[in-house]
Amino acid sequence: MKFPGQRKSKHYFPVSNRDPLLAQFTQQPQTFPTYICGIDQTLVDIEAKVAEELLERYGLPKGNSTLIDDERAHILYNELKSNNMISDEFAGGTIGNTVHNYSILADDRSVLFGVMSQNIMVGSYAYRYLCNTSSKVDLNYLQPVDGPIGRCFTLISADGERTFAISKGSMDKLTPHYINQQVVQESAALVITAYLMRASDGDGMTSAAMKAIEYAKAAEVPVVLTLGTRFLIQEDPVWWQNFIKEHVTILAMNEDEGEALTGFKDPLLASEAALEWCDMVLTTAGPIGLYTAGYAEDSAKRETSHILLPGAIPEFNRYEFSRPMLKADCEQPIKVYAHIAPYMGGPDYIRNTNGAGDGALSALLHDLSANNYHKTNVPGSSKHKRDGLCYSSFSQVCKYANRVAYEVLAQHSPRLSRGLPEREDSLEESYWER
Repeated sequence: MKFPGQRKSKHYFPVSNRDPLLAQFTQQPQTFPTYICGIDQTLVDIEAKVAEELLERYGLPKGNSTLIDDERAHILYNELKSNNMISDEFAGGTIGNTVHNYSILADDRSVLFGVMSQNIMVGSYAYRYLCNTSSKVDLNYLQPVDGPIGRCFTLISADGERTFAISKGSMDKLTPHYINQQVVQESAALVITAYLMRASDGDGMTSAAMKAIEYAKAAEVPVVLTLGTRFLIQEDPVWWQNFIKEHVTILAMNEDEGEALTGFKDPLLASEAALEWCDMVLTTAGPIGLYTAGYAEDSAKRETSHILLPGAIPEFNRYEFSRPMLKADCEQPIKVYAHIAPYMGGPDYIRNTNGAGDGALSALLHDLSANNYHKTNVPGSSKHKRDGLCYSSFSQVCKYANRVAYEVLAQHSPRLSRGLPEREDSLEESYWER
């Protein structure tokens, strides 16, 4: 596993450079791998530039998001394809993006649960999904289905207005039978999205997700929830609050979703409120940057050397050099917050806002799994005198998540095609030294 983020000094996971002459006389300890797993509605994002006449013909209100059936989606796709109107086809899905990015960053395995078309034609959207997913993502546990996976058509008019047509296909047909208990319980984290809890009657996705959560909780595997969209949360915020309190360890959201969940427009106050229901929060706030919030042991808190920041909670980042912990593992828990402004002020040109939050979450998950990896392979390290949730501090997790989000914003695809550069040529090294 690659070390999460960047540091000025070298770190090893674990130390493996030994004297080659002595190595033959000493038994080398076997390293134990770690991974994360996630459940997703497998879908492909299809982007095309179209005339308004096509929108009218398919009954798609301009600027809106509309559900369409499989037959209409198939006809629409064939028309776009035959007329060479499709500009891009990306593997999509919030959790699919997250586990892919995790595997790119960690250069290590992740596992995806979901469905996949049993019969795949070269060039089809299911084929595109597989082609655009890292080979490090283990897809052997996908459930085969007799039908298409989900498709999200992004239809761009001449004036730049985006109209969405969504075909569910068989993406919600995952059943609990295809959730492997051992895989879930031996993972570093289970990652889910709020969309999974709203499957239609007759679809097994919600029950499959609940079965995975049951397995994870029984083995004390952290459950990570990303909210996905404010419209889903604002339908019944109390239900979501109770769900998070009962099942979730780490919550990922943006400022709009945070407001829908907690009622607080300020992302810092929304993060603080969410800590009443979970152990750690990652909140992305667009041009403001991003926040992390969580718990630390009072006797082990570490004060920052950065400037103390003003906000709704005065000097809220005072202890941002502390490591995140589960609240239950703290004798005297204190709330800790960290913030960072957009990396380099944000890209000069934002190509795509889709996936930036997924990229930030993948960085946090990399740090979390790295902690498990190091704890398993170097159990005697002073790093693990207390059970930390992450390897790095709140501050370092902020910087790493921020850097990955920038990389996604600066490209067109919501998924990373490569890891972060070994050396930052465009910025002084002080970004990582701070």
